[in-house]
Amino acid sequence: MYYLSHQFHGKRCAFYPRFAGLPEVTLGLLSEEPLTLLPVELQQKIRIHQELQSVYEAEALANAVQKIVQETGIVHRIIGAVEQLQVPIAEVRELLGIEGMKVETAMNFRDKARMKNLLRAAGLPCARHRMVSSLAEAKLFAQEFGFPFIVKPPDGAGSKSTFKVRNPFTLEQALRSLNVSTAQPVLLEEFIIGAEHSFDTFSLNGKPVFHSLTHYIKSFGGDARILDSMASGVAKEEVDSAQYDDIRRYAFQTLEVLGMQTGFSHLEWFRRKDGSIAISEVAARPPGAQFPTLISRANDFNALDAWANLMVFGQFDPPERKYAAGAAYLRGQGQGKQVVAIQGLDHLEQEIGHLVTDVKLPQIGQEASPSYEGEGYIIIRHPETEVVKQALKKIVSVVRVHLG
Repeated sequence: MYYLSHQFHGKRCAFYPRFAGLPEVTLGLLSEEPLTLLPVELQQKIRIHQELQSVYEAEALANAVQKIVQETGIVHRIIGAVEQLQVPIAEVRELLGIEGMKVETAMNFRDKARMKNLLRAAGLPCARHRMVSSLAEAKLFAQEFGFPFIVKPPDGAGSKSTFKVRNPFTLEQALRSLNVSTAQPVLLEEFIIGAEHSFDTFSLNGKPVFHSLTHYIKSFGGDARILDSMASGVAKEEVDSAQYDDIRRYAFQTLEVLGMQTGFSHLEWFRRKDGSIAISEVAARPPGAQFPTLISRANDFNALDAWANLMVFGQFDPPERKYAAGAAYLRGQGQGKQVVAIQGLDHLEQEIGHLVTDVKLPQIGQEASPSYEGEGYIIIRHPETEVVKQALKKIVSVVRVHLG
């Protein structure tokens, strides 16, 4: 019997059907929201559901799981896909003797300052950083390393509550926004200039069994809110090529240092102009922003099904690398709160329609999204990476989503 702890809302709903579809699995759900928010066909596959005030509190999770044990006799797994869940879930595992990642390892991934200390001690290249609890300490960091740099919570996820500070004024603003104090320190991190990438790995019993490389391609328009972001999965002939020998070595060593055993991890890294590498951070959970879809399309398998099978049964069948895949994220332009117009889509279908595998187009009247994905996306694939890159550039050059 296996139980998944998570919330319903947001993009993470895509993870539930993967566990519900596994053979000989009884699925339970702990959530902050009513079961009726899920599709009816998925509700029917969930045997037990408990609604909690917070799924991020280990004590509440443990009490809920203990009730399930009293009713059913045993819980084999407790799993969540959101980064903020990894530590409380690990605490429950340790308390109740459930198999899976334990607290020390979860903290290695969750606490970004602790993570970087471990990596630096192991001789791995990562961004220079420092924990500070006051403006005075932050100013000392600025004097030592200069502007710009990044300010964020040590347990941040993605870009939430993350600031790029360029001068003393924006530094003070960022620290005030994060309520920095001795009880609530923040992480200052070197702003790395270079090509940004991710390295996503499936690990089994402490050994990497499959990995994928992703490039981030970013372009900025005149409007501060415009960010056309493209992420392209690397073609099969490039992923295992010699040009990535260094990041493969560093990434696998990083996972070993942090204690990854079995799971799907997401590592972000930079290649500087001089060719050197800097590891930004790594999360012990599946990537977001349609990356599982990109990995699935590039390798012609379902990455989330593979993750579920890995986590529940400890099995993974490495797929064959076949394609490059890319996602163009369609972000609204302007300062409005709703999508009022979409331009350029008609010109794309004839030119690149045959490359499209997945699409979510913005809708008129749709609320502006604060997420990395923006208001929509278009995913494409082709055996040649360069074809994918050119198609992505075409999309973001002609499609415009206007807010008003």
